[in-house]
Amino acid sequence: MQHEITQKGALLGADGNLREPGWARSLLLDYRRADVKANKLRIKEWDYYIVTNDSFGIALTIADNSYMGLISASVLDFEKPWEQTVSVMTAFPMGKFKLPETSATGDTLYGDKRVQMAFRVLEGERRLSCRFERFLGEDALELELSLAQPPMDSMVIATPFSAPRAFYYNQKINCMRASGEAVLGKRRFVFSPEMSFGTLDWGRGVWTYDNTWYWGNGNGVVNGKPFGFNIGYGFGDTSAASENLLIYDGVAHKLSKVQFNIPEDSFLKPWTFSSDDGRFEMDFVPILDRAARTNALIIESDQHQVFGRFSGKAVLDDGTALELHDFLGFAEKVRNRY
Repeated sequence: MQHEITQKGALLGADGNLREPGWARSLLLDYRRADVKANKLRIKEWDYYIVTNDSFGIALTIADNSYMGLISASVLDFEKPWEQTVSVMTAFPMGKFKLPETSATGDTLYGDKRVQMAFRVLEGERRLSCRFERFLGEDALELELSLAQPPMDSMVIATPFSAPRAFYYNQKINCMRASGEAVLGKRRFVFSPEMSFGTLDWGRGVWTYDNTWYWGNGNGVVNGKPFGFNIGYGFGDTSAASENLLIYDGVAHKLSKVQFNIPEDSFLKPWTFSSDDGRFEMDFVPILDRAARTNALIIESDQHQVFGRFSGKAVLDDGTALELHDFLGFAEKVRNRY
């Protein structure tokens, strides 16, 4: 079953549960933090951007996880390969970051003595800026990036968890052409819009304590047109709809279930992906594992975000098969107890 949400309305009912589980092409349902009826310590809100081309990438996060805030930046080099991730954590933000209740307007901002980060939404464009002191030794990371966002479909999912009043509301915006540059010490990473793209992962919800999820995403050009995909599972009860979707020339094409086949002994060995409807069949050759592990009393996180190249076929709603060859993207397995 793939229930599509097509009407505007409130995300949550008076009891704090999702009114309409399913997927949508845009952010039709209105999230309001004040409508949440669950324990306020369980609210998770984040904006995450990943910007890549064939050679390198930048990832930025501002997250308010109620009892823990996370501000993070990553620089990714797919040619060496190499990565550097630096994070700042804060205690009990509890909504003080004032993350926007919609992805369509508003600014997401954070600043302290070490890091200044801003995600700004303008008409048809998103602007990302960051200065992160002592990012690599004494070198600061500085960047200004622009993501073009013309009218186009996205992936939106409203998913309940098994616990009452627990839910996940998420939007992935693919295929935003990127321009600008990042500077780290003597290195400059220049993004040109012909082959550089960004994805926004916008999440709001009430999460249960222990979850393992799988997520994959990629952007590029296929047959001269922008193409992106979003795949994943583990985000609660997806019986109403999966979050598996293709975006081709701005139009969404909905997929059913996609299975991640990960080697048991190494995340850097080749993976495969297979869908129950035969519409997403891929080989995946890893380049770089951005691995991170945290174990601090009640908070535990084991993350493997693996960047690499996809080859195979993706089938549109009308039956057109797109062939992908060494298409850059990532796939991850994450377990969080937080």
